[in-house]
Amino acid sequence: MAETKGKTPLLTYPSRNLPDFKKSVKLKYVKLGYHYLITHGMYIFLLPLLGLTFAHMSTFSLQDLHDLWDHLCFNLISTILCSTLLVSLSTAYFLSQPRPVYLVNFSCYKPEEARKCPRETFMDRTRALGLFSQENIKFQRKIIERSGLGESTYLPEAVIRVPPNPSMEEARKEAKMVMFGAIDELFAKTHVKPKDIGILIVNCSLFNPTPSLSSMVVNHYKLRGNIISYNLGGMGCSAGLISIDLAKDLLQVHPNTYALVISMENITLNWYFGNSRSMLVSNCLFRMGGAAILLSNRRSDHRCSKYQLVHTVRTHKGADDKCFSCVTQEEDPMGKVGVSLSKELMAVAGDALKTNITTLGPLVLPLSEQLLFFATLIGRKVLKRKIKPYIPDFKLAFEHFCIHAGGRAVLDELEKNLQLSEWHMEPSRMTLYRFGNTSSSSLWYELAYAESKGRIKKGDRTWQIAFGSGFKCNSAVWRALRAVNPAEEKNPWMHEIDNFPVEVPKVAELRS
Repeated sequence: MAETKGKTPLLTYPSRNLPDFKKSVKLKYVKLGYHYLITHGMYIFLLPLLGLTFAHMSTFSLQDLHDLWDHLCFNLISTILCSTLLVSLSTAYFLSQPRPVYLVNFSCYKPEEARKCPRETFMDRTRALGLFSQENIKFQRKIIERSGLGESTYLPEAVIRVPPNPSMEEARKEAKMVMFGAIDELFAKTHVKPKDIGILIVNCSLFNPTPSLSSMVVNHYKLRGNIISYNLGGMGCSAGLISIDLAKDLLQVHPNTYALVISMENITLNWYFGNSRSMLVSNCLFRMGGAAILLSNRRSDHRCSKYQLVHTVRTHKGADDKCFSCVTQEEDPMGKVGVSLSKELMAVAGDALKTNITTLGPLVLPLSEQLLFFATLIGRKVLKRKIKPYIPDFKLAFEHFCIHAGGRAVLDELEKNLQLSEWHMEPSRMTLYRFGNTSSSSLWYELAYAESKGRIKKGDRTWQIAFGSGFKCNSAVWRALRAVNPAEEKNPWMHEIDNFPVEVPKVAELRS
């Protein structure tokens, strides 16, 4: 007999499809519970023990306490020896601890309005020079449209003038403008006198005149004769964190001292006027800027300082020839000097970052993340399982990220690899948009952005990451000692911070 169409079957069988676990349980809360359990596991297991101890002590009578006191009195020598040993060990422990390094304050230089160079102006000057082929003019236009730079970046007068005037005199003029502008603002913020500075470190990769930049600062501010000064050159965009690390080491051996760190780059004498495409990229990305940072090891500065330096980690991949040669200052076939960027740059940067965070991770990541990482590593390397490598969640270790605004591609790659959100990347992207690549000083424009937005709260941790030629990847970790009130701040963002963030399209086409 034919089955009636649409007839309901007498028996129904349960579906073999299992419920969607991701929909039935919010895995985010499971992970948060796991992290909380591991992080506070010691306290959770100690609570019952402490409860038993207090319960036992509550049974003590006055006679028991009197007997305990008599026992200690009869063993006075043992008590004194134990107390002396305890005091000695405590003293040795505190003396062996490194001196704290405080970031009292910092300032970022904001050039005057006359130095602004909109993208259209940049292309007009590029065409007016008459030095570049039509193909390379189109190439630079393509880079500018995809660079992530906005209309308000700055270039020195000697570069945007027609015709340009890249001379030693103009380069010194730019250096003085940037350095002294940042230092003047820093001294005004901190009320520190120039004579109080005991350590001076200036970093600028491509401009190294004689007398040095550090000597120019000593001469201008009449710093004291026994100042410890360093001038770091040729160390790329990561030299700012190298300067911080050097200052940290010097502050360990010179008590009650202020260290002044100046990070900058000089554009005037390092503009490329040739037709090698690997060197033209620098023209499109690098812009004028600099920062001054005041560090202290005086414990009395704890209250007035903004941050405390927690960790510095330096990675140098120069032993590898590919890494060493991926960013090089050299002459093109026509004898024009420029900075050549290799196509291997992103791969090299990724490898350097991997090495750096392998060292930094155990210092900053919670135990829960370290256990997951090592469990995955054992599964892949020892048990030979096909398991996807576990990327630690650095958002559990840091509240803020300041990634060197070297270019859009660098920021995109790090956002993906570190699994960061748009909110975390905002300071870096807005710095690139507003100020361009200001080399080693870009990290401080980013931190100033976070401060201007009122994001820095007491106890917040900030991770600064920078890349540089050689090839280097350096990190610094800061802990906020107090909440930063944007209404009390003076930095380059203060009058326009309400206009940010802005949407930066993947391609911002030029009109002409």
